[in-house]
Amino acid sequence: MCPIANRQSVEEKMAKSSSITLLSLSLLLHLFFAKSEIPLAPALYVFGDSLEDSENNNLLNTAAKANYNPYGIDFPGGATGRFTNGKTSSDFTGQSLGLPFIPPYLGLSEDERRRTITGLNYASGSAGILTETGTALGTNLGMEKQVQLFEETVRTYLPGNFKSPKELCLYLSKSIFMVSIGSNDYINNYLQPENYNTSLTYTPEKFAVYLLDQLKLRLTKLYNLGARKFVVFEIGPLGCIPVIVNTLKPTTRCAEEINQLVLLYNSGLPGVLEQLTFTLQGSIFVFGDFYSLSYDINQNPSSYGFNGTIAPCCIVGDTGLCIKDQAPCQDRTARFYWDLFHPMQEVNNIVAQRCFSNSSPCTPINILQLALLPPAVSSVVRCVTM
Repeated sequence: MCPIANRQSVEEKMAKSSSITLLSLSLLLHLFFAKSEIPLAPALYVFGDSLEDSENNNLLNTAAKANYNPYGIDFPGGATGRFTNGKTSSDFTGQSLGLPFIPPYLGLSEDERRRTITGLNYASGSAGILTETGTALGTNLGMEKQVQLFEETVRTYLPGNFKSPKELCLYLSKSIFMVSIGSNDYINNYLQPENYNTSLTYTPEKFAVYLLDQLKLRLTKLYNLGARKFVVFEIGPLGCIPVIVNTLKPTTRCAEEINQLVLLYNSGLPGVLEQLTFTLQGSIFVFGDFYSLSYDINQNPSSYGFNGTIAPCCIVGDTGLCIKDQAPCQDRTARFYWDLFHPMQEVNNIVAQRCFSNSSPCTPINILQLALLPPAVSSVVRCVTM
């Protein structure tokens, strides 16, 4: 995947905002963890689909649920609603930032929401950028709804924790906003003409543009609510996931015609994020190249410690999700896929850790650098006056 266009200009902007070198950032990280319990960011707010859902779908009328065994078999809390055997990428990211597990919005009482200032998870299984995506499975929190819930958080639940609107805006400007969504707009929308009309309405090229336009609107809304530091992941190689491979039966490890659909969206995302960075004062949008890393793991599994099978670890039913109470595979650290859709926690860990401290897959800076980047004072003032 191509990095953000005109990457140098973005990095020049970063340099003007902070004189902290990469070495200094690394040393500062060690100091934080060695001498204090202060997190690197005050909060992590998560928006997305089943790759990041931690419990929200438990409270919704939907077939897309993961609140039963063997889901969570390697997670400290067991089957919480995460669509994997253990932790999600946002779980690992939160831990790296020094934060506790980020609680699901729907899983908290109103009083708990008022007291929670380390972030919230709004992600919902089967959800997409588009509101109708995934609704054939039942109710979900589409991205527009997730943003609405964050607005409720900002206007109703957070203010009581801060002395003034300016203090609240400063807190938001230092927080990290993680967005991982878009897969279902293909799997549970565009590629299901029997349930949705998008493939009849849009060519693949125009659908990708439409998705990017809608994503841009939702990201701008988050900015208007005080978000400044964003990490936005592209869509992974859907043509390589077991449910697609089993259906289309390609002669190679992946159905490349499906990957080509996804790449139409992915190729446009860096430019959208660069545009937002320059038009939304004080914002920083980090691009997460999830496709390239996931594809490389799929094609070269042994390089990452995986055994190469694309078979899911758990025993799956007709929906592609794990069958309740059926024992999963024993070699869980060597597998890529947990069920027909979702990766194992080992894959999530690789993505999260590399994005946190490496030069890729997150560009033009990683999450550590993003967390330690001081917010622009002018953008905080603007937040207060909105």
